[in-house]
Amino acid sequence: MAKTEVILTHNIVGLGGESDQVRVAAGYARNYLFPQGLAIPLSGANKRRIEALKQRRAEREAHELNTMNELAKSVRNFPPLIIKVKTGDDGKLFGSVTSGTIADELKHQFDVALDKRKIHLEHPIRALGEHEVELRLHTDVNAVLKVRLESITPIAVPEAAAKTEEAPKTEKRGKRKDAAEAAPAEAADTKEKKPKSAKTKKAE
Repeated sequence: MAKTEVILTHNIVGLGGESDQVRVAAGYARNYLFPQGLAIPLSGANKRRIEALKQRRAEREAHELNTMNELAKSVRNFPPLIIKVKTGDDGKLFGSVTSGTIADELKHQFDVALDKRKIHLEHPIRALGEHEVELRLHTDVNAVLKVRLESITPIAVPEAAAKTEEAPKTEKRGKRKDAAEAAPAEAADTKEKKPKSAKTKKAE
């Protein structure tokens, strides 16, 4: 495949930044980079533009560094990022939480637009609770974001536990019933004893 040298006029992730001279496939340059204004052919006339491109690159990178520093300071004061997930009866997640999920929630909860490639996860999160996630915001700027996974699956109450909770109520109802039945019986005994006491006094 034929290669050609070009001068990048814009930052292209994975390829280079403004003023970089890079070798790319001729078709890629001809069909994409040149029409999009992302690069110019390497020539004597175009080389004179390199200094201006370097200056623009330095300004862009300084702005990015300042922005990421400010974001890192803000992240330190953020409350945990809450992510609601579905789980099974054993508490295990259905699926996992990825850097893309975290990026979406950052935008939704804190209005922070962050490229998911800046969210570093050694592996997707698959457990409930609080986790610390590293944010690689810039070459010289890192931050730690707290992420908390909470289940939205209702907790099932075992049947045995439900029966145990109902048992004391049944016992109390029984006691009240026994007490109610015993009360009339005691009253009847008292009525029967009174006449006997009166006859005894008359006899004396």
